[in-house]
Amino acid sequence: MAHASEKRILVVDDEPDVRNFLAACIEDAGFVVETAHDGEDALEKVNANPPDLMTLDMVMPRKSGIAVIRSLREDERFTNLPVIVITAHAHDELGSEDIKGFNAFTSGLRPRYTMEKPVTPEKLVKAIADILQVETAEFAAGQEDSELKSLMDMVRESDADTLSRIKDLLNR
Repeated sequence: MAHASEKRILVVDDEPDVRNFLAACIEDAGFVVETAHDGEDALEKVNANPPDLMTLDMVMPRKSGIAVIRSLREDERFTNLPVIVITAHAHDELGSEDIKGFNAFTSGLRPRYTMEKPVTPEKLVKAIADILQVETAEFAAGQEDSELKSLMDMVRESDADTLSRIKDLLNR
């Protein structure tokens, strides 16, 4: 079985805090991570250096998540690129058209998973590891739910600079 460090993940989200949070969670599990700030940026990065898997926000400027998936599936090089859609809009007006669009895809073109924000690091990493069939760095066992929730809330409320400093400290 491959190890997470052998796989590259592209995290696509237009919100810097969400993008940094997702990237940090995935990096902490041992994956190599690259980020993109919208759909156009994502397609440029996929074409330049195809990832092993992509996490993708649905509602973004310039090119939505559904438009990115359509573009990927039209190019035979990327028809099998696994995509995990991570959205806060699965059940509201902003995302309703995109959800209809996903449901209209044939089963082979749909994203592998659709997750609603906020996602937990464990759920996200487990989904990525399952799709890519890799071993990841283990999360600390025995953490109480309240401690984990408190920590997750602090991370979500942190700005990009704070998250970057925390990441630097953890990598020492």
